[in-house]
Amino acid sequence: MRIVLLGAPGSGKGTQAQRLMDDKSIPQISTGDMLRAAVKAKSSYGLQAREVMDSGRLVSDEIMIGIISERLLEVDTDQGFILDGFPRTTKQAEDLHTLLQKIEKPLDQAILMDVDHEILMKRIVGRRTCSITGKLLNIYFSQKEELDACIKAGGELIKRKDDNEDTIRNRLEVYQDQTEPLIAYYLERDQLKKVNAMGTMDEVYQRLISIL
Repeated sequence: MRIVLLGAPGSGKGTQAQRLMDDKSIPQISTGDMLRAAVKAKSSYGLQAREVMDSGRLVSDEIMIGIISERLLEVDTDQGFILDGFPRTTKQAEDLHTLLQKIEKPLDQAILMDVDHEILMKRIVGRRTCSITGKLLNIYFSQKEELDACIKAGGELIKRKDDNEDTIRNRLEVYQDQTEPLIAYYLERDQLKKVNAMGTMDEVYQRLISIL
């Protein structure tokens, strides 16, 4: 099972990828994790990435595809992988296709976690963490009993500074501009599957499994 996981911030990609990774024993490969690991390991592309980041520049597509190639040649990807956070543009998707053909690990599917943007806003803007239990809650979607339990226990519902409406709308606009064209890219290649990512984590996961 070799898949790319697509979806806007708050669509549940990370949560579902983690669960899929545990159930199917295949690695979730996220761009950030790969980049940090390559830099730490001082690999050829990791050293190049570190030089670029130290100078305050963005890591180029060429370096990123190099880091991905190093990661996908590791033995734990032989039975499959979940790419999360890459590709972000059609150019990156084309580079990824070329790489996967070269290493003989072609992509099976691109999975889109499909959620209405207004729901995404509520998912992210409404996120709160209980200061006592650390439990992640949501003022729009969590049960009132769960929210009240934190307060009654003497805790606070803490909101992350970057979970504000302006920041989230900006992130969604960036997603629309850069990443949504990937939907058309994979549709044209008959590789895109959509998962209705509304509902509970269990409900969404069952839909994901049925598609896969």
